[in-house]
Amino acid sequence: MRTKDCDNSFRLMAVHAHPDDESSKGAATMAKYAADGAQVLVVTCTGGEQGDVLNPEMPDCPDMGSTRRAELARACELLGVRHQLLGFADSGLGEQAPGCFARQPLDVVTAPLVRLMREFRPHVVLAYDSTGGYPHPDHVMCHRAAVEAFDAAGDPDRFPSHGPAWAPSKLYFHVGLHPARLAALLDAAQDRPQSWAAEVEMLLAHDPWPTLPITTRVPCGEHFATKERALRAHRSQIDPRGFWFVFPADVQRAAWPTEDFHLARTRVHTELPENDLFAGIAETAPLRLVG
Repeated sequence: MRTKDCDNSFRLMAVHAHPDDESSKGAATMAKYAADGAQVLVVTCTGGEQGDVLNPEMPDCPDMGSTRRAELARACELLGVRHQLLGFADSGLGEQAPGCFARQPLDVVTAPLVRLMREFRPHVVLAYDSTGGYPHPDHVMCHRAAVEAFDAAGDPDRFPSHGPAWAPSKLYFHVGLHPARLAALLDAAQDRPQSWAAEVEMLLAHDPWPTLPITTRVPCGEHFATKERALRAHRSQIDPRGFWFVFPADVQRAAWPTEDFHLARTRVHTELPENDLFAGIAETAPLRLVG
């Protein structure tokens, strides 16, 4: 498990579809590792230009792209992490325009991600599962690109002009909202307003739920408040009275003080279950340069 003396050679890359995804998925984990001294890079595939203003307290936004870029920068500052935009066009949820992220050939969206992996040299990559977490076309493409780049970055025969090959050690998928966590939060919030219970019970009735097993639970409850501040930084996308703020940080810490992940690929030996994304990666391990 990482400690406050964490060697800053540890590097974590989180690949996301839009600005705000980094603050709703694995944010406390990233804040924890950054605070412990690891280098953390958020990669955002699109600018979120097709998003609508979801905050009823905020007027319409004339330039959604620049607004969301500014919100992303502020959120990452709060989390203590670096960020990089890949620059693809948001596909939206309606009819997808030619050239948008979801309609790009897989190699086209994989190439810049491979370049970043070879430049940043992450030991661990965080990504979505094959459903994208929810069926937004950009999330599904984000999963495909992250998995493809994880495999390609270490192969010197692929994208040879994109820098020396580098093989990340581990690939994880987020396992965020799941029945056990929601039930624990609901139980912890019994003395809170009843409307909270109604929202959570509605979610628990959702079928089907993702079935990926949790292999890794990262204790990061002390960073839940930071996660909430980062999420609120995405002012255009967040209803401050909405679902994401139903459970205050103290309730979450008491009920479920971890963020959860599924180990999808590993090039190092590790014992499951884990409580550390870097488990099995020696602090003195040489750089995984290939070729």
